[in-house]
Amino acid sequence: MVLGALIDQETALARARTLAARPGRSILGITGPPGSGKSTLAAAVCAAIGPAGALVPLDGFHLADVVLDALGLRDRKGAPETFDSFGYVALLGRLRANDAPVVYAPGFERDLEQPIAGATGVPADVRLVVTEGNYLLFDAPGWSAIRNLLDESWYCEVPDDLRLQRLTERHVHFGKNRAQAAAWVAAVDEPNARLVLSTRPLADHVVRAK
Repeated sequence: MVLGALIDQETALARARTLAARPGRSILGITGPPGSGKSTLAAAVCAAIGPAGALVPLDGFHLADVVLDALGLRDRKGAPETFDSFGYVALLGRLRANDAPVVYAPGFERDLEQPIAGATGVPADVRLVVTEGNYLLFDAPGWSAIRNLLDESWYCEVPDDLRLQRLTERHVHFGKNRAQAAAWVAAVDEPNARLVLSTRPLADHVVRAK
């Protein structure tokens, strides 16, 4: 298969099953701009793999709001500098080494909009770790080490109108009014989306997400 080839979701799931069947542990990274369907695709992969798979999202490494306030970054939440990228790289290294009975990873609580420590346990017998997030292929200090820790990387892609609609509805669902949601999408999400788009050529495959 050609590097960076566009594949559909069924083909992607078949590739995930192949990764899970390989000896040892594999790590699959799913990236793409906000609203592209990364979380949905990652959940579909884990459902297809069953107990042999585990989901570890980058969102668990969001800095807490109290830290963002102290840094003056609350109004940029979701940008690269609002994550603990070095902590995420360290966790991927532990998952790659697979030399502990279980590795606990943080999650992200959408209702609170806060990271939650130790939310997911990844036992040593997990064959495929699925990790998803915006900046997995971002070539910058604190991020560039991620790519070499992944066995395969996918870039999620959907039409921009659908992606923007999803983003706006998500913000409304979690408490913003429609005007606030649209303003946040324009001021924060879209600059981040353009940054993520620049990493598309680095992905092993581009998945036409649902």
